[in-house]
Amino acid sequence: MLLFLEYIFKIFIFPGVLFLSVYSFVLEFTDRKLYARMQSRVGPPWYQPLADFLKLIGKNVIIPADANRFFFSIMPFVSLAAVTAGFMYVPLFGTSAVFSFRGDLIIVLYFLAIPPLAGFLAGWYSRGVYATIGATRILTQMFAYEVPLFISLLAPALIADTWSVSEITAFYAAHPLYTLINLPCALTALIAFQCKLERAPFDSPEAETEVVSGALVEYSGRLLAFFNMAHSCELVLVVSLFAAIYLPFMTGIIWLDFLLYFVKTLFILVFLTLMRASMARVVINRVITFFWTFLSPVALGQIILNLLLRGVLHI
Repeated sequence: MLLFLEYIFKIFIFPGVLFLSVYSFVLEFTDRKLYARMQSRVGPPWYQPLADFLKLIGKNVIIPADANRFFFSIMPFVSLAAVTAGFMYVPLFGTSAVFSFRGDLIIVLYFLAIPPLAGFLAGWYSRGVYATIGATRILTQMFAYEVPLFISLLAPALIADTWSVSEITAFYAAHPLYTLINLPCALTALIAFQCKLERAPFDSPEAETEVVSGALVEYSGRLLAFFNMAHSCELVLVVSLFAAIYLPFMTGIIWLDFLLYFVKTLFILVFLTLMRASMARVVINRVITFFWTFLSPVALGQIILNLLLRGVLHI
């Protein structure tokens, strides 16, 4: 009974749904504030993300007459559920996650693939011109970054000899110097994650000056609120996964590791925001060329290097 209650607490309170929701607002505020400061603006107050969410919750939902009502209504919740489920497999303050098994890295990548697919279906079933263009851009961009992202996460797993995120974290925490081997694929993963989040310079799917708001242009009210929340939660999942695999440094002291988690995730967010603030939008065909011409070979080279090192170092 106590074990059951412990799991319920972990899933719904900490480090589960409640923590993910609250920290998504924190990271969204931090991102927007940093972005504003980098552009010499004041930026929003600390409560702005929550205020925006509550404002949208209170507004009416308008569904286009030609839209598929079922798919149009369910996609925000599919996206949010996938991100929440993936978050349960990522260790935050140590080497253990809420759920863990030998192949959970594949499961996390699977859950990470669902939000862009949900965004594509949301735009496709909206039946609007701008929404359809935004939806096709989401899918096109997904084909660009998925392969280098997968390979860049495979490389550290080869050295650690496991597909479990928790075991990868534990391995590199015990052998911190081995993290230096994975620097090229860490850079590849960081850029791929930026593209996955559809942030500048890879924000073609929602380019305001071209397709208004892309796939979500027809969304309003609570449906838009939950889509926005899913995107913020996806940011938390991405920085947490990156920290667990590429920055698995910890002290073994719970409260210090707790603080260290926030330091690492905010550190990663600074780089993502700096990339967003300092680069102009790249057109979709050049995004594909960049990922397949430059990042995929880097990630493949990292795979070959790690396989050779496994043989030399007898890991």
